[in-house]
Amino acid sequence: MARMALSVVSVSTIGVVTVLGAGSGADARGADERGADHASRGLLQRDADAVRDTGATGLTARARDTAGRDTVVGSGVADLDGGGRVPKDSYYRIGSDTKIFVAAVALQLVGEGKMSLGDTVERRLPGVVSGNGNDGRRVTLRNLLQHTSGLADYTDVIFADPENLTPEHFRAARFTVRTPEEQVAPAMERAPGWLPDADDPGAETRWSYSNTNYVLIGMIIEKVTGHRWEQEVHERIIEPLGLRHTMSLGTSPYVPRPTATAYVQFPGHDDLTDTTLSVDSGADGGIVSTTGDMNTFLRALMGGRLLPPEQLAQMRTTVAAPGKAGSGKARYGLGIAWRPVRGCPDGVWYHGGTSFGTVSESAVTADGKVSAAAAVFTTRYGDEKRFDEQSDATIALIDRAVCGGRG
Repeated sequence: MARMALSVVSVSTIGVVTVLGAGSGADARGADERGADHASRGLLQRDADAVRDTGATGLTARARDTAGRDTVVGSGVADLDGGGRVPKDSYYRIGSDTKIFVAAVALQLVGEGKMSLGDTVERRLPGVVSGNGNDGRRVTLRNLLQHTSGLADYTDVIFADPENLTPEHFRAARFTVRTPEEQVAPAMERAPGWLPDADDPGAETRWSYSNTNYVLIGMIIEKVTGHRWEQEVHERIIEPLGLRHTMSLGTSPYVPRPTATAYVQFPGHDDLTDTTLSVDSGADGGIVSTTGDMNTFLRALMGGRLLPPEQLAQMRTTVAAPGKAGSGKARYGLGIAWRPVRGCPDGVWYHGGTSFGTVSESAVTADGKVSAAAAVFTTRYGDEKRFDEQSDATIALIDRAVCGGRG
């Protein structure tokens, strides 16, 4: 599951790496601290411990400075029964951060003239978006990439039934593979929130997050190139950047090691369920990565290494995104969001991703020179207040690591 709205969701140049283990960083040091900024490391550790204190079982966070040096901290435990430190190079499901990769591929194809942001879904996928008022003739690729399509989120439809959000249902369905067509179908059972203007659908500015949009983008990428979206992401992004710890698992439910145990608190339950094994293979959230690779990718993207200037500018053309993290001031571009942060005059670019048991948060400055990424191995669908506190603490960690503002 890429992201659920729950109102009821590398090879890189590394300088100094400091690893701090479970609990407070005061009792553990990495093997190499030469040249490290002890004050910054201590503040990053403080923020990681603050995330743990909201109830997260474990997390790892990595900040990368203008010189490409990494500071890595961890907090909590890798497993509630076995203990241990969360590995600094943990693999984790990045959830909806996958959308940044998919959007970058789509924009590369636009830059190559193989498709256009003004293409309608009906042109590229005839008959797929239809029924119950849905109309693929009124939805463009820009609408999909920017979440201005009005299409229902298929995950909201699936999990509208409380029986589908229980430990028992999770265990029964965790090896189930859904095709893109099977993901889109539930969304077509609902009327759209709106239909973009028939004369100029790409000018739509109403925003509502929908995983359905990116499943459709993945289908369009395959239709245009003849290859699955995973292959295009690999050949256009992963391989050129040397992201040796980034991959799509396809139909496999197994996350590579090293990793930490992922946990979910389901609605109506106080305990945590191990949700480490789960199939999540869609273009809306099917990538696994590490904090090191996420930093490398985001810096390359904002630094202009993946997209021509025109397409990068399109990616950074935003609409207001109510409900997206950013104190009510967040804006959403094409597959990536922006929010203002004290200490960064141009704000930060980010996305974020939540899956069963894992939260991915990251951000990068507009010039691609400073970044941070974190993986938190707990989601709480049964305690929205506590989960919001965890999310706020994680975003605060990222923003302070990137922009240096210390409140």
